[in-house]
Amino acid sequence: MSEIDVEGNVIIITGAASGIGRKIAEKMASEGAHVAIADIQEEKGKQVAEKLTSANPGTATFYQTDVTSPESDRHLAEAVEEDLGPIDALVNNAGVNVPRLLVDPAGKEEIDQNSVDTMISVNMKGTLYCTQAVTRRMIDAGKDGVIINMASESGLEGSEGQSVYAATKAALYSFSRSWAKELGKHDIRVVGIAPGILEETELRDEGYEKSLAYTRGITVKELREGYEEAAVPLERVGKLQEVADVVCFLASGMASYITGTVINVSGGKSRA
Repeated sequence: MSEIDVEGNVIIITGAASGIGRKIAEKMASEGAHVAIADIQEEKGKQVAEKLTSANPGTATFYQTDVTSPESDRHLAEAVEEDLGPIDALVNNAGVNVPRLLVDPAGKEEIDQNSVDTMISVNMKGTLYCTQAVTRRMIDAGKDGVIINMASESGLEGSEGQSVYAATKAALYSFSRSWAKELGKHDIRVVGIAPGILEETELRDEGYEKSLAYTRGITVKELREGYEEAAVPLERVGKLQEVADVVCFLASGMASYITGTVINVSGGKSRA
């Protein structure tokens, strides 16, 4: 293949009502794909679908989905296939991050059962259940396809104040490699993508930044300055569009021999 060839493809994107997911949806729609906006946020999700459809007629449909529910994920896969046709790709983008310390002497921001359960349910179980539901439809239809898991460079390097989040993202490295071995015989590719520090989104709100700054013993101002001072050889934060472009490439025929790996999109960032 010599070009991005997702036109007419049916692509599910979870967590597509905002942030990276929304930008990926915009990219896919602009390339002519039929995008299924899967998100638990009904109002925002419908707004995104309407906006994309107005710009690119017939390219986006919203499906309210709770990725932590196997039943909801099964319904999503069935509904998308019935409405739009066989599924070509799934982008497991839905995720949540709750900064917490392993031990907080002050007892303010310490890992507890609720924060652990929330991150594991969305980031790990949600990815697992949604992939299971979608790949079952792909296999039954005899359809080759692509699964793209949104990991994070923190899943490889770890992250202060975000150990549980980093652990759930590390799981996506293993999911991607293991599922590639299982699904290759069905002509289904599985690839992970690991963004680094990105430009601000709706999800990187004041509450999140306050919690993360607290876990690191710094102010929010210092935290934000740290984004710019991180060890990134390209000397800047990444753009959401740059992540979306890579996802679109991986979903296309141009990436037909890429599976079982995680693509790092972090400007060369390291902890050095």
